[in-house]
Amino acid sequence: MRRMIAALACLLAAGLCPSSAVAQDAPYQREARQIFARLIAFHSSAGQRQVPPMIDYIVQTLRAAGVPAEDIVVIPHEETAALLVRVPGRDPSARPILFSSHLDVVEARREDWERDPFQLVEENGFFFGRGVEDDKFGDTAMISTMLRMRAAHFRPRRTLVFAFIGDEETTFATTRLVAAHPWVRRAEYALNTDAVSGILAPDGRPILYIVNSGEKTYATFRVTARNPGGHSSLPRPDNAIYDLSRALLRVADYSFPATSNPVQLQYLAALGRATPGEAGQAFIRFAANPADAQAVAVLRRIPDFAAAIATTCVPTMLSAGHAENALPQRAEALVNCRIFPDEPIAAVRDALVRIIANPEITVELTAEPEISPISQPRADVMAAIERSIHRLHPGVPIASNIETGGSDGLIYRHAGIPTYATAGTFIRPEDIYAHGLNERIPVASFYESLDHLHDLAVTLGGR
Repeated sequence: MRRMIAALACLLAAGLCPSSAVAQDAPYQREARQIFARLIAFHSSAGQRQVPPMIDYIVQTLRAAGVPAEDIVVIPHEETAALLVRVPGRDPSARPILFSSHLDVVEARREDWERDPFQLVEENGFFFGRGVEDDKFGDTAMISTMLRMRAAHFRPRRTLVFAFIGDEETTFATTRLVAAHPWVRRAEYALNTDAVSGILAPDGRPILYIVNSGEKTYATFRVTARNPGGHSSLPRPDNAIYDLSRALLRVADYSFPATSNPVQLQYLAALGRATPGEAGQAFIRFAANPADAQAVAVLRRIPDFAAAIATTCVPTMLSAGHAENALPQRAEALVNCRIFPDEPIAAVRDALVRIIANPEITVELTAEPEISPISQPRADVMAAIERSIHRLHPGVPIASNIETGGSDGLIYRHAGIPTYATAGTFIRPEDIYAHGLNERIPVASFYESLDHLHDLAVTLGGR
């Protein structure tokens, strides 16, 4: 979701910064802020081995609140781990609901940041720190929800399972282990906090709330040019690097055909009503008629929305040659594709072969992709989300969409668990810095996310 709504920074003029949030003094809010600060302090990027100690801290916090040991499972995997916590329901025949967030973060270097990335800083109405947006606010909201339910002696009708993933930013290995766990396999659906769902206008007004119900399929192709090579003092026109370069330029010049589905069309229509100018009109026209060439042309000029209406493929890595004084015998590129749901992987490979138009160049998958189907919006889930969001932001439009990037939802959907990303947060597009420098989240959004997750757990879990 972050990737999609970040594009709106190109569409909305710069405006006022959000005002500082009113002090949040309820006991559960003070407790959550302390937990949030502690989680941010863990340097939980890949290679730092900080996810297991982070899990130890969460387990200690929950055990101190009375969560039984038999309702907590730690799943180790290499340097990282995942954590499952169960809130048993009264009805053993009812299928459980899964809530999910991830503990790991993208690396952040202290010398590059204005503030220490692993210290929670509150400033000018924002929380700053690596993971405040992606996704430690979600971890905190899930922990807070369990603590509040425990304090209130709330026992849901159906079992709730809370999953804390250890490697969402890298391999999804712990996500796969979680999806296969007996507590999770029977889940009727999952709610994923890994989303900045609400869009604020430049003046801070909420204008649209988005529930992610699908993701593109991630697939990488190895494109290889081979050649007999020879001595660099005797150049030849059929150089492997030249051949590969020409192939990649052909890929760069190609746009996959625009496509659509009902979920994305409904989202673009809602986005169009909230977006001023030519872009907003193009969203509306495309939603009404995906064959509207003029609307497609406008959307193609906005990278994130070009990605929203079609499969995309882009070179991301290069390797060539074996010696500086020899003609290259091999030149290779990795071309990463984000494939529109329901589009066959083989059709994308065939398109790349056709685009490159050189039978001497091979195009091969690097690994078998995990196909992630669209989760059709559920009336009960959407109603619970709408009730929660409208409690604080009455009347704001709510729409489902398909994410152009990836999250743990990809794995859950592949395992047959419909997944909906909703976080309860609102942010201006120009304030989205997930994976970047000086990552931030509005203070007000953090506290709203606590209530949103709690609302959904109580409402959907069943009193």
